[in-house]
Amino acid sequence: MASLLLLPSLLTLLLFALDKSRASRRTRRRIPERTLLLCAALGGTPGAYAGRWLFRHKTRKQPFVARLHLIAAGQAALIGLAVARAWSG
Repeated sequence: MASLLLLPSLLTLLLFALDKSRASRRTRRRIPERTLLLCAALGGTPGAYAGRWLFRHKTRKQPFVARLHLIAAGQAALIGLAVARAWSG
């Protein structure tokens, strides 16, 4: 079960690493921001934040950062609602 939770984060982290590598080499075939954000929304948010920190990637792109924060806030709210519902019976 834990591996299923880690898989999206690891995939997202790898995509951040690949995109950073391509950005450094100025390769045309970059990973679209939409893809990076979709991976974060599908459970890869920890990997996205780790990728931003480890590779210093996408740290100054404010629209991207704002969208990532919005995804993380939405996921935190959903987790909070699920926990509250579980506790209330």
